[in-house]
Amino acid sequence: MYISKLTLENWKNFRTPGPVSLERRLFLVGPNASGKSNFLDSFRFLRDLCVPGGGLQKAVSDRGGVSAIRCLAARRYPDITIDVEFRDESGLKETGTWRYCLGFSQDNNSRPIIKQERVEKDGRLVLLRPDKEDEDDSLRLTQTALEQITANQDFRPIADFFKSVAYQHLLPQVMRDPSSFSPGPVVNDPFGRDFLQRVARTARKTRESRLRKILDALKVAVPQLGSLRLERDRNGIPHLIGVYEHWRPHGSPQNEAQFSDGTLRLFGMLWSLFEGEGLLLMEEPELSLHVELVRRLPQMIERVHKHRKVKRQVVISTHSEELLSDPGIGGGEVLRLEPSAEGTLLKSLTESEDARALLESGLSVGE
Repeated sequence: MYISKLTLENWKNFRTPGPVSLERRLFLVGPNASGKSNFLDSFRFLRDLCVPGGGLQKAVSDRGGVSAIRCLAARRYPDITIDVEFRDESGLKETGTWRYCLGFSQDNNSRPIIKQERVEKDGRLVLLRPDKEDEDDSLRLTQTALEQITANQDFRPIADFFKSVAYQHLLPQVMRDPSSFSPGPVVNDPFGRDFLQRVARTARKTRESRLRKILDALKVAVPQLGSLRLERDRNGIPHLIGVYEHWRPHGSPQNEAQFSDGTLRLFGMLWSLFEGEGLLLMEEPELSLHVELVRRLPQMIERVHKHRKVKRQVVISTHSEELLSDPGIGGGEVLRLEPSAEGTLLKSLTESEDARALLESGLSVGE
């Protein structure tokens, strides 16, 4: 399953930008404060509705309340709406289309309240709220049907998909010394506090297979890296060990504390591509990387994808012209964010006739 279309209304920077199509691989470009992170956060919000301990009330509260989420360019007391369309696939064969739409606002006590919740499968209505039960008990509108296992039985694939959304913005300093950033245990931290623990918890055969495939992809950037493995020290703490080939007959082993920032970020990005099945969100993967390595990132992603039966959908925000210089990136894979007085506009690069003509003439997306 992957997201094929998204419509945002009054969500943070976006007032009414209209529906946008999403490819399996999507690059977000735009100036600072245009809303790239807020665009990604719309998917994280849907995930937070479905994860254990989550739900509408917590997802909104974690973001500062309805007033903090609602677009500043919105008209008086409008609803916030996220409308998502999916393609449901089995292997490479398309099996159907799902659509989930959630509209919410707040009541007189500033409590999030559902104004609309709609589910469709292949154009057939599966759920429409508010319904008769909501009219009889308005407190029901403080929870989505999506977050309730007793209510989402007919569309649970949507809830399962949202749970699988992953956001990664791995920080090398955190990956090297997680205890300095968090005294207690952390689970699925997007910044890497439990990253090596996640690698270590992976079944041995799966982990070793992934490490071999990642090593193959990393050789594009670090050709002298001869092997990768995971080892635990005497205290049981996992470490990533890389052996660099040079004049010494047995190479030179180094652990993550000695890896460069760029190597750690590359490893983390490639591991994340293997780690799940759902949508993967990445912010500025070009950080800490030499410009020539940035140019090769799309190739490295594709090399990892060759080892998967179905490519994982990836949405990447970037400021890098070099990242977009890969000739394999099509105009339909780039979404341009344009700030305006009425909120940020979302435009595919292929919407512009001039851009299409330049791409057809042989220029890359970055150029």
